[in-house]
Amino acid sequence: MSNPVSSFVDFEIPSWFDSKHLVGMLRGIEKEGLRVKADGYLAQTPHPKQLGSKLTHPFITTDYSENLLELITDPKDSPKDTLMMLRQLHVLVYKALPEEELMWPLSMPCMLSSNDEDIPLADYGSSNTGKLKTLYRSGLGVRYGRRMQTIAGLHYNLSFGDDLFHAWQQQADTEQPLAEFKNEKYLGLIRNFKRLTSLVLYLLGASPSVCPCFLAGREHDLKLLNDSTYYKPAATSLRMGKLGYTNSVQEHLDIRYNHLPEYIEGLRRAIQTPHESFQKLGLNDSNGNPIQINDHILQIENEYYSPIRPKQIAERGETPTEALERRGIAYVEFRAIDLDPYSDVGIRLSSACFLEVMALYCLLNDSPELMPEEEEALAINLERVVNEGRRDNLHIINNGQEQSLESWMLAHLANMQPLAALFDAHYGGNDYRAAVALMQGKAGHSESTISAQVNSDSARLGSLWKLGFTLAEQHRDALLQQTLSPNIQAKYEVLAEKSILQQAEIEESETENFMDYIQQYRSF
Repeated sequence: MSNPVSSFVDFEIPSWFDSKHLVGMLRGIEKEGLRVKADGYLAQTPHPKQLGSKLTHPFITTDYSENLLELITDPKDSPKDTLMMLRQLHVLVYKALPEEELMWPLSMPCMLSSNDEDIPLADYGSSNTGKLKTLYRSGLGVRYGRRMQTIAGLHYNLSFGDDLFHAWQQQADTEQPLAEFKNEKYLGLIRNFKRLTSLVLYLLGASPSVCPCFLAGREHDLKLLNDSTYYKPAATSLRMGKLGYTNSVQEHLDIRYNHLPEYIEGLRRAIQTPHESFQKLGLNDSNGNPIQINDHILQIENEYYSPIRPKQIAERGETPTEALERRGIAYVEFRAIDLDPYSDVGIRLSSACFLEVMALYCLLNDSPELMPEEEEALAINLERVVNEGRRDNLHIINNGQEQSLESWMLAHLANMQPLAALFDAHYGGNDYRAAVALMQGKAGHSESTISAQVNSDSARLGSLWKLGFTLAEQHRDALLQQTLSPNIQAKYEVLAEKSILQQAEIEESETENFMDYIQQYRSF
């Protein structure tokens, strides 16, 4: 068996690399959060008009459901700046929400209706672009059920400056075009991140339990924590396991991250290949209205679930794979991150700093090609950590052998310490070293992890729902005490108004019949 982590053995910072190569590094956050009513059930109100158009607003939109907010920051020069903007967006949202509505702080929803139709699809207006986004969500609902789509998470997006890649290229003495060199190195980062996903789930996982409504009609092996909470005593992130963002259809797609053309081809093959179970659902309902974009393994690229993605900013009318093919990888999107319910914005500075150190660690390490046999071993590790990551003496597969999870984690975190020092040298302070030290403490003491705290507090308060509701109220009160400067407030008001005008322009310009429009996605 190939070795899942052999590339990390005896890591040393390359001699050519120092803190000045962190210049130009950018990071951004996409954070989802359900709007809920005071009784805990999902809000049925439309997206607040005060926040602008969901279709065209650059920072405030919705994900699957009309009530699943998605807040998006600009790329920023430091994690503190990124979190500052994310907090501004939360303040804006709370000022626009009806008084009785809250943003649910947990990744796993509570108080879901037994009727899928009570989870309203996000409505993006009457343009073909907007209707396609809603139809995609309809397709997800008929394929996997709407309940799964109410799970919320956080994406941490990262890019490194060209100075780093130029210096690396000179040291490697290669005449390879810079764009190709960057693609190669970013894919290396992605492969190594996949090798370390279990580390992220243990340290940042915050979904060890669910409310009973989420399990209705599903087979499971969870235990009762109390009358209204199901859990696994040592779980870390049920969101990333079989109860969450996984499905059997995608398990054997064999989409590889070794070369960019190979990755693009794998995605396109899945988009162009019909799937029997989705064919049985039909393309349209009994009235002739479309219910899914197509009956293929993937309707579009975004349906592919992965803990990390290579990304390029797509222009209007351009698919994600077309953008990657034409301009290469611009940044990577870390997706295996639960909402931190104890943070008013879903992520703490320490977690952000840790993710950045880990990203650099993954980038600078050797990264052998990732083949199906190794992927299978990594999937076993991930499932173990999802379900029992905090169990004493849990082992994972390393180099074909069983190794204790704790010793594996501590070895990697020790390797990251010198990189954290370089980050602190560049940004000043000791945020990065403190973050890695904090994670080392969690690796050795499972009771200090977020997932352990969620279970403990749920038991103390009487239910997971009570914990979520208590934290949601605390976060709302804290955020509403914060004020935005007049300039910032005016900037966002203008953006909201502009987004509404932009949506109207799109709706006016897109005159093609929608059924004709979607044929391009149905005929390959």
